Amino acid sequence: MSKISIIGSGFSGLSAAAVLADKGHKVQVFEKNEHIGGRARTFHEKGYTFDMGPSWYWMPDVFEKFFHRFDKKIEDYIDLVQLDPGFQIIFSKENTMKIDANWDSICELFESFEKGSADQLNKFMKEAEFKYDFGINKMVYQPGLSLMELVKPEIVSNVFKLQMFTSYRKHVEQHFKNPYLRSLLEFPVLFLGTAPSQTPALYSLMTYSGIKQGTFYPMGGFGKVIDAFADVCKEKGVEFFNNENIEKINVENKMATSMTSNNRTINSDVIIGSADYHHIENSLLDKNLRNYTPEYWEKRTFSPSSLIFYIGVNKKIDKLIHHNLFFDEDIEKHTNDIYDKPVWPNKPLFYACCPSKTDKSLAPIGKENLFLLMPIAPGLEDSEEIREKYFDIMIKRLEDYTEQEIEKHIEYKRGYCINDFVSDYNAYKGNAYGLANTLAQTANLKPKIINKKIKNLFYTGQLTVPGPGVPPSIISGQVVAQHILDSKLI
Repeated sequence: MSKISIIGSGFSGLSAAAVLADKGHKVQVFEKNEHIGGRARTFHEKGYTFDMGPSWYWMPDVFEKFFHRFDKKIEDYIDLVQLDPGFQIIFSKENTMKIDANWDSICELFESFEKGSADQLNKFMKEAEFKYDFGINKMVYQPGLSLMELVKPEIVSNVFKLQMFTSYRKHVEQHFKNPYLRSLLEFPVLFLGTAPSQTPALYSLMTYSGIKQGTFYPMGGFGKVIDAFADVCKEKGVEFFNNENIEKINVENKMATSMTSNNRTINSDVIIGSADYHHIENSLLDKNLRNYTPEYWEKRTFSPSSLIFYIGVNKKIDKLIHHNLFFDEDIEKHTNDIYDKPVWPNKPLFYACCPSKTDKSLAPIGKENLFLLMPIAPGLEDSEEIREKYFDIMIKRLEDYTEQEIEKHIEYKRGYCINDFVSDYNAYKGNAYGLANTLAQTANLKPKIINKKIKNLFYTGQLTVPGPGVPPSIISGQVVAQHILDSKLI
């Protein structure tokens, strides 16, 4: 039995911990914050329960596969419901597009915007379903360490069907002319990946999951999913240490021998960094032991950061559903403000989540729980003055759409932005989602899960394979754990 230390308790760290503990190893997870969960933490104030990060439950089979690995069922831990409508996109007061759970209704919606688009949508989704099934079963559980992973006959023979070298935007434009339909189909990669023009068409698999598989919600909030993963870990004997900040990884003869925390030294046979990759390299390791230079990180293309507000409102709000996307401004302009010439946007898009529409436990009776999120470029200046400027913009547009006063009924508000991502998660430039899914940062071109100079130090999470988002992070933890087991290092 080996002693394995994991830095960070997000989804990737918990996934890796469960897999390794299941094989009989002594696994300890160290979390710098008061509560486990990383970006998926939860907090409670004035009778409200707020998820701090993830709120979209897509790719349900990835969650199911994790629990099945331990002969468990997800319903043993989580009360999962499918949202109907799954979400709505608000282009204007008069033009709101609701995405129902029923596929025929979605096809009818498309047809109402563009004649013949229902047939095109079925064709688009058939291609996306192939990418999804092939990607999940043949590609994403690979460690990304050898080009041989990508030149397997089954991958080579399907390379054109996977559309890795076609831009996602061009792929959408080949099927649809209507700008609203294009915006709907681009949204999954825009908010969680990169500019649609720079994203491989392979990632239509995300759109397939969100629109065809559907949008789900764990009752009680995303924190319940973290609790479920932690329960699996504890059943396997994993130990958790909160409020313990790892400050140094100690190395002798190309082996990590121990970690220094804020109050002790922890001896380890294997160390897994589930915290921010850049932070682990640049703050916990000597310069000569790092995989990547500061210049390397500076040249990477990152997914957006976010300006977030957690809001408790002492009244019910009409017209909002669980997930609401405000695309009532110039989408292209906001995209350019994130990716091309990073600045605070002039007329931003934003997302409003009102989970109390589905889950009455998240807010006191007669009140609403609101989560406002505006994607922004990482590394921007962050101040209270700037935050309040954009809060005012978002709340006024929210009031205009709902035709209700909201701001005067706010009884709790908390802002969260770049500086908080840095202080809470040591996130490089305050990034929220990790590296963007560009072609140059896909699969084996992402930062490696191994340290090339330290035999028993590994990395997992959204900055390495397979990428940003909750399901990829769950996969990432399993990938690094399986690689460690296969390496016979322990």
